[in-house]
Amino acid sequence: MEGKAEFHVPGISAPCQTWYKIVGDLDSPGSTPLIILHGGPGASHDYLLPLADLAPDIPLVFYDQIGGGRSTHLPERAGDEAFWTLDLFVRELENLLAHLNLRGRPVDLFGHSFGGVLVTKWASTPSLATNLRRLVIANISASMDLHRAGLAKLRKGLPEDVQATLDRGEAENDFASAEYQAALEVFMKRHLSLAQPWPSQEVQDLLRWSVEGWDVYTTIFGPSTLLPRGSIRDWTAIPSLPNIKVPTLLIDGTEDTPSEVMQPFFDLIEKAKWITLDNAAHMAHVDQREKFIKQLRLFLTA
Repeated sequence: MEGKAEFHVPGISAPCQTWYKIVGDLDSPGSTPLIILHGGPGASHDYLLPLADLAPDIPLVFYDQIGGGRSTHLPERAGDEAFWTLDLFVRELENLLAHLNLRGRPVDLFGHSFGGVLVTKWASTPSLATNLRRLVIANISASMDLHRAGLAKLRKGLPEDVQATLDRGEAENDFASAEYQAALEVFMKRHLSLAQPWPSQEVQDLLRWSVEGWDVYTTIFGPSTLLPRGSIRDWTAIPSLPNIKVPTLLIDGTEDTPSEVMQPFFDLIEKAKWITLDNAAHMAHVDQREKFIKQLRLFLTA
């Protein structure tokens, strides 16, 4: 089932729309819905559709965040850091839960990449996470400082000519050149997704919708996946992580950013379990689909 939830945003005259898709039966007796938050920002849910393998035993709610996918786009707000805040997306999540009548019953949350940032913020706010049963945080860093350090390590492993091309493009603020994009693709083939043939359908979906929501991506994250200098540049989850009291699964891949970027989650969340999948990168759910789904199902049904 697909639908749209009306979302009233201060400063926007007409109501925005949050597009969502339900896979399975939310009213199935004894089941706990899994709410799935995609990355980006400015992308869509499509690249996470392999998680539909969890259905029908586990009902799923996919949705496209405001500014991306099939939800309302606001290109006139490009560059407006005061508008594109994490609080905006948390309010959207709250609005969607209310629209689907899920505020008064247990739910599980899954967040990948930027979606992991959002679920961490929501789950670490006690007044919001009153009905949270279990939490899954996939492929994110605990702070942007850790993320920058992790990216720097990955860059050093690239061929020297690729590093030089990336450095030159960034020094000249030329991110659209064929040379820079080719060098970035070398990075992505090593650390975004290992699935062959390249690009997989999921990678194509992620990149296509990211272009559609590029105004949001550049405002919040930055002009390149290697340059996190947008409004999220100073973000850290570390001080709030002890507030997360529910069982939490951390899952990543060996070829994503180094393990130390996720370490604070494991150290500071009381009931955290951490699984790192071999031969998997940032899109571990694609690179090792069966293993990823198996671990997710075991955790959610334990």
